[in-house]
Amino acid sequence: MKIAVICANGKAGKLIVKEALDRGLDVTAVVRGENRSAAKDVIVKDLFDLTASDLAGFDVVIDAFGAWTDETYPQHSTSLKHLCDILSHTDTRLLVVGGAGSLYVNPEHTVQVADGPDFPDVFKPLAAAMAKALLELRERSDVNWTYLSPAGDFQADGERTGEYILGGEELTLNSKGESIISYADYAAAMVDEAVNGNHIRQRISAVRK
Repeated sequence: MKIAVICANGKAGKLIVKEALDRGLDVTAVVRGENRSAAKDVIVKDLFDLTASDLAGFDVVIDAFGAWTDETYPQHSTSLKHLCDILSHTDTRLLVVGGAGSLYVNPEHTVQVADGPDFPDVFKPLAAAMAKALLELRERSDVNWTYLSPAGDFQADGERTGEYILGGEELTLNSKGESIISYADYAAAMVDEAVNGNHIRQRISAVRK
């Protein structure tokens, strides 16, 4: 299996690369500058400059793009649209590192995590931008996409346990009533989905067991 990890120098990207390499998968890092991931095969190119030929031959493309400022929030939509456009009508699967703010907290799927009174105001613009990108992604029937949301408490430096609960559209709690996952366990969930491909055109989520 050949996997490309876009934005492989980021915290999530590096751990996804490592997880895939540890499993013996063929991994190519896609980075804008010097490669800081563990991948030996590298494409040095900005996401927005990638072409269909750049991603031809990969079984899975993992999009670990992130934007963290008011000026760049719209790039969650534009970057995802660009990737969808160049992967359109191919067999390559697109896996997206998503957000937790758009997870639903009621069975009717009318209220999201970001709508809650305890959701920090500082994260609301980011959550809204990522929710918009997901909404647009749902309209793409020409791409084999999967969107993986982390738990509410997404811990960059948490340990890798290798165990997690796979959820769906709704915020999932573990046996302790927690919505928490480390980046390392999230990477394990992402690579599991890359290998298994069980959730085409679906949003799934992962929480620590």
